[in-house]
Amino acid sequence: MKKTLLLALSLTAAAYTAQAQATKPAANAGPVAGPGITFEEVKYDFGSVTQGGTVDHTFKFKNTGNAPLVISNIGVSCGCTTPEWTKAPVMPGKTGSITAHFNSTGKIGMQNKVLTIESNAAAGSTTVALVGEVKEASATANAAPQMKVESSGDGTKVKADGSKVKEKSGDAKMKAKIK
Repeated sequence: MKKTLLLALSLTAAAYTAQAQATKPAANAGPVAGPGITFEEVKYDFGSVTQGGTVDHTFKFKNTGNAPLVISNIGVSCGCTTPEWTKAPVMPGKTGSITAHFNSTGKIGMQNKVLTIESNAAAGSTTVALVGEVKEASATANAAPQMKVESSGDGTKVKADGSKVKEKSGDAKMKAKIK
């Protein structure tokens, strides 16, 4: 009885292993039948950005199939991310791109912004992602802007980083207009 049970388990394991190997795709199988999409990278880590900052990144892809690839739509995980992509069909062996623009206004902490690419690729839809951290703007960054003052040399005018500043010598009064 034990031998029969052991033999049945061994045969089942062998059959399962053979089936798993048969369905495993070959690493260098060549071009996909129909259109195929292969990205240079599927995740871009932008590091950190201060709240209110923006991140732009271009994901490059190649049509690894044998038919034209057409991206019909790109879904995003939130309205803070907007995509732009190659609209024309990408011929076999040629490349295209998807540019993701992330606006961190109103965001804080770790971010994972996923773009879902809908295309006619044989594998169906695929995803790419922008990941990173949005850091809160510090209190000092929200304070009054710092002014760097340069003298014009004649003692009557002072420039302050693009703003107009008038100085009267002898009065000790100064007017500053910041734009």
